[in-house]
Amino acid sequence: MDTAFWQQKWENNDIAFHQSTTNPLLVNYFKALSLTKGSRVFLPLCGKTLDIPWLLANGYRVVGAELSKIAIGQLFSTLGVAPKISALGKLERYSAENIDIFVGDIFDLSGELLGVADAIYDRAALVALPEAVRNRYTAHLMAITATAPQLLICYEYDQNVLAGPPFSVSNEEVQRHYNAAYELTLIASTAVAGGVKGQCAAQENVWLLKNDRSGS
Repeated sequence: MDTAFWQQKWENNDIAFHQSTTNPLLVNYFKALSLTKGSRVFLPLCGKTLDIPWLLANGYRVVGAELSKIAIGQLFSTLGVAPKISALGKLERYSAENIDIFVGDIFDLSGELLGVADAIYDRAALVALPEAVRNRYTAHLMAITATAPQLLICYEYDQNVLAGPPFSVSNEEVQRHYNAAYELTLIASTAVAGGVKGQCAAQENVWLLKNDRSGS
């Protein structure tokens, strides 16, 4: 993962990828995970997403991983709470009631440090990574979460027209990464209004990934 690239994005406030509202796909489809209140949801490469306040307000616990301290400082400012910060090897953990965020390279995060993840909500991680890194990421994600069920959101568009990120991740690629571990269901596919970066027509695909652990 190009950590310098993402650090520079946050330092320059070049964060057009940050959404100014809760993602409507989360609101519409999160119930497909069939989680009970109090379940702990893992958000990889979470940034300062406003999806986190929505999850907390709806009674879920949140655990995230994010490279940028700037992003997480702004997240806790939005939440209106002062986090407790502790050093854990190469990572730092920012904690408050019902939320833990690990700051640093996600590949330095172990399952032992992460703790229980009842589900994964991946809106911004898989699509942020170049193809050469995605195999490593998906294997690592499954390893540290014990293949927790997932709600996964991907973009699909002609990568020859526009370079990512966000990168295009085809339905075939999602199957290739996850088919051996999960039962996969494409539960929604919608056109991206205005296209990706206003330049390229795209679909936004919502996947539900379940296994025996999650009652499929």
